[in-house]
Amino acid sequence: MKSTKLIILFFCLIKLTLHLIADCNTGYQWDEFLHISAGNHPAVGYMEFPPLIGLIAWIQNLFHSDAVWVHHIIPHIAGLIIMVTVAQTTIALGGGNKAVFLTLLAFLIMPATARTEQLLQPVVLSQLFWVLSFYQLLRYMQTQQEKYLVQLLIFVTLGFLSKYDMMFFAVGLVALFTTAPLRKAMMEQRWWRYAILFLLIMLPNIIWQYLHHWPVYQMFHQLSITQLDGLSYGKIIVGIILGSNIHNLVLLLPGIVYMFIRKPERIYFPVGLSVLISFLVLLLNKGKSYYFFPMVLTILPFGAVFLEEKVFSRLKWMLWPVTALLVFGAWMIPFGMPVLDMNNYVKYYYPFQQKEVPGTKYAIPYEEYYTKDMERETLQALKQVYDSLPQAEKATAMIWGKHYSQTGLLDLMGAKYGLPAGFGYHGSFYLWAPEKGPMPPTVIAVAYTDTPIAFFTPFFEKVEVVKVIPNYYSEYDGRINQTIYICRQPRYDFAQMKENFKHRIFE
Repeated sequence: MKSTKLIILFFCLIKLTLHLIADCNTGYQWDEFLHISAGNHPAVGYMEFPPLIGLIAWIQNLFHSDAVWVHHIIPHIAGLIIMVTVAQTTIALGGGNKAVFLTLLAFLIMPATARTEQLLQPVVLSQLFWVLSFYQLLRYMQTQQEKYLVQLLIFVTLGFLSKYDMMFFAVGLVALFTTAPLRKAMMEQRWWRYAILFLLIMLPNIIWQYLHHWPVYQMFHQLSITQLDGLSYGKIIVGIILGSNIHNLVLLLPGIVYMFIRKPERIYFPVGLSVLISFLVLLLNKGKSYYFFPMVLTILPFGAVFLEEKVFSRLKWMLWPVTALLVFGAWMIPFGMPVLDMNNYVKYYYPFQQKEVPGTKYAIPYEEYYTKDMERETLQALKQVYDSLPQAEKATAMIWGKHYSQTGLLDLMGAKYGLPAGFGYHGSFYLWAPEKGPMPPTVIAVAYTDTPIAFFTPFFEKVEVVKVIPNYYSEYDGRINQTIYICRQPRYDFAQMKENFKHRIFE
């Protein structure tokens, strides 16, 4: 056990080191500004996500810092807990040091999880509680002890409070009813009590959604139109393989089979069935590829245990080529985690991902590579426009961030640049926009390329373009530039503006 703990510690230290290096190389991912701002408004519900990310951000906001690494503390801790849990799952399956070593090595070189555990997003919490729930599910199926059923409820509930895609894990729990011993144990332990408790815990968020006209449905509808409908099943599966690291197929392929055939089947077949059900339901709903990666983390231990039990026991020398294959797979880490700075990424990795976007120099797929400079340029440009206003206008002026990332940037760093308060109506910022009172006579607005001047003209008598901030690295046509407008003589007060955007929060 001591040697196993040293293996786990070794991989945790490597993982944490890589994340801290990445923090030094990058700025924020755009969505992180929204999540950080949610920490300033703790609540039982938000427009885009369940409430737990707001609590997490509130804790990190206690440091009163805009440093990237500070706002990544909890994601990094969550990533380490995931790594330890995956190791514990391997051990629970009977895996020894070789299996634990291979599982954690495979986990370390996964580009997709490297990125999701780098950022302050609900995704990392979803992955955390998914793997914790799976571990409890496995232990319950092995022992039928009620404590694991209780812990399963706790982590599934926390998963739902993190991200609504936890429902795909919950669907897989029907596998608990597929064998007589499990059904008998659950009936004796009165499993429905825990189901009722889960609903009671979720009730405040459900009520919040009802009172706010189910914004989660609006969000999923908009997401389906703009992103998910364009996905094919083949594209999703290719994304899963690449995001998992193609080298990891040496564990994943035997792991998928071993989940169903490993003896005693009475224990492990329902485990495999639960993963299969979750996978198929999520695939049929065209979930993004990163939704599937918690499942990948539950399959890796089975593959590692298979190799240890069935291959290395007969062909001990096979450990070395398998290890070499996975170590060589580390070349894919920078596709997910920015362990290289911008210049080296462009030189060595961008050629594999490049695409033509008119108006850009490089279409970088992950904005955190270049946002450190963009944040500064945006705030400096807004400061120049604000300082150009007559003193009478400066006294009451506010800044309207069209996209939640722009309003969130103002929230986090605007005061440091001497900028006035910001507001917005995109996503959860609609909830925090002023409720009443007159709009200031002069408003500075900032918007991406996909928002033309015509968006603002219905709300002001005069709107003029004053500055354009180029983005030479955008992957999206709609974000090549940011335009700053000066808007004067508002036609509505704040209460009327809230009403105008009541059904436009995800526009």
